[in-house]
Amino acid sequence: MEYTEIIEMITQFRDSRGWAKYHNLKDLAISVSLEASEVLEIFQWKDSKEELSEEEEAKLKEEIADTLIYLLYMVDKLKMNPYEEIQKKIEINKNRHWKEDS
Repeated sequence: MEYTEIIEMITQFRDSRGWAKYHNLKDLAISVSLEASEVLEIFQWKDSKEELSEEEEAKLKEEIADTLIYLLYMVDKLKMNPYEEIQKKIEINKNRHWKEDS
């Protein structure tokens, strides 16, 4: 599925519930942060080598999806192609960050 099809699916879902009025860039950014915090909460108090339970992994996937949905709403608002922006950012990072010696 292309990202444009996903955006269409989530905007139809949003619009069918009358939520579009709440989806300005500021509130979407807040929602991204809140959902990303829920991702982080899953790992709170865990050892870095500790494995997630099946339930925790399922919850993690849900929270990642929630975060991505809000980001895609922002993508739609900004009329941007996320793939192009990622490619641009990778090029910027190539010149900004040192490559490790292998």
